Amino acid sequence: MKIVRFLPPGKDAPLYGVLKEGGIIATIVASPFEGMIVETSEEYDEDACSLLAPCVPTKVVAVGLNYKDHAQELGMEVPEEPLIFLKPPSSVIGHGQSIVCPGVSQQVEYEAELAVVMGKKAKDVVAADAADYVLGYTCLNDVTARDLQKKDVQFTRSKSFDTFCPIGPWIETRLDPSSVQVRSFVNGEKRQDSNTSQLVHPVNKLIEFISSIMTLEPGDVIATGTPFGVGRIQPGDEVTVEVEGIGRLVNPVS
Repeated sequence: MKIVRFLPPGKDAPLYGVLKEGGIIATIVASPFEGMIVETSEEYDEDACSLLAPCVPTKVVAVGLNYKDHAQELGMEVPEEPLIFLKPPSSVIGHGQSIVCPGVSQQVEYEAELAVVMGKKAKDVVAADAADYVLGYTCLNDVTARDLQKKDVQFTRSKSFDTFCPIGPWIETRLDPSSVQVRSFVNGEKRQDSNTSQLVHPVNKLIEFISSIMTLEPGDVIATGTPFGVGRIQPGDEVTVEVEGIGRLVNPVS
């Protein structure tokens, strides 16, 4: 099931819906985070709607250096425990919206990632039960001002600019996250291509670790890390994050 958050033509308030075959969006009775997902008879053509970020997280918890090859390309050691940092809700944008390069950075980079969307409140969850707390999965681009990251040492400024967290295009509820391809493309040229089987810390362990530190709320997002092949983007580019079994998140760069 593909859950979308969208703006229908002629309406000011976003709605949640289910994307069906043929590009038809059926609205649902309530938020997908409120229990059973029930479709209504109200339907829209996907092409006539604007897809928004599929959730409104209170926080995005991102994981650094979670692929060994990415740690190697940055010249950093793989941490024994997950290396986590936060991206603010104000950094979140949806499919088709523009990533804006800030003037203070000369090295803005893409990072393709599988993202986990929490379905209910989670605190002190054990790994064996982690899947029970997940609504589904989506694509995420952990956009980073790499020069500022190196300058600051810690990650907050380099990861937190407005538009630095594209998410979407929808939440796929039927996905096994243990082995899916994660790819990125810049202007159609493939830049990253790896598999989540290469994660140092898999999804269930990430949920266990993070929920032992902070409460994860419904709609919160965990970005599971990016593989080897990160690189620069600049105004005029188009960057795509593709996750097998989910789809393609496409954003222009300005």
